[in-house]
Amino acid sequence: MDDVQKVLRRHQYIAKASTAFMYGIMVSIAMNFFWTPGNIYSSGFTGLAQLINTLSSRYLPFTISASWGLLLFNIPLLVLAWKQIGHQFALFTLLTVFLASFMIKALHPVYLTNDPMICAIFGGVVNGFGTGLSLKNEISTGGLDILGIVIRRKTGKSIGNINIMFNVFIVSAAGFAYGWPFAFYSAIGIVVNAKAIDFAYTRQQRMQVLIVTNRPKRVVDSIQNHMRRGVTIIHGAEGAYRHDVKTILFTTISRYEMAELEEAIDESDSKAFASVTEADTILGHFYEHKLK
Repeated sequence: MDDVQKVLRRHQYIAKASTAFMYGIMVSIAMNFFWTPGNIYSSGFTGLAQLINTLSSRYLPFTISASWGLLLFNIPLLVLAWKQIGHQFALFTLLTVFLASFMIKALHPVYLTNDPMICAIFGGVVNGFGTGLSLKNEISTGGLDILGIVIRRKTGKSIGNINIMFNVFIVSAAGFAYGWPFAFYSAIGIVVNAKAIDFAYTRQQRMQVLIVTNRPKRVVDSIQNHMRRGVTIIHGAEGAYRHDVKTILFTTISRYEMAELEEAIDESDSKAFASVTEADTILGHFYEHKLK
């Protein structure tokens, strides 16, 4: 059993390291193929690093590259992640940030186009998909991600307002640096980036599930064997066609767990009827896997 766990742990480490490498390539492509040629600013600390690069090249006798800025800005937050979140999480975040910084520096800009709309959209898609892939494999790309996890653990609240204000600052900086049309293009890029993250990273999306079944105990046992989710049982339902007695099961899962839910229902009651809808807001306790 210990040998199996070691193999699984090694596989997880390799998967996380490979994902960190892939993110480094994707963010460097977004930066050097799209954002830099199109004068587009990204969101978060990547956008802050771009801003410092622009300001230092214009007003200082030396230039702080975006790659160095990204690495330096993340150092305090990496220390915070080591203390507050977990050593493994901090180490893989360090690897991800280092590879991103290295790839941005190593991969020279290729001017495929300088059309700001194209650069904003495709840069956002490439970077967003890389970020979502990283989050899906439980590694962070640094920056506000770390701050968000720490604040959510301490207070139970998100940093949505902080994210919005930070990105408003980045978009405004793009307007002052390159002109206000580029601020709007950068805003479009940030929205596309967020949508691409949601497309790739489904763990944070909550789904409300209603299951109508004749075998409630088997279905509940199967769901709880496949995933760590509570289930509410509503007895006394009646089918309108045959007027037979039914039981309704209610639970909430993440979109990431959809495959496990389908497997659990199929093996316990293949004739069960299930309805799955997106849940906008969850109040109360919802179990989330803890990062190490």
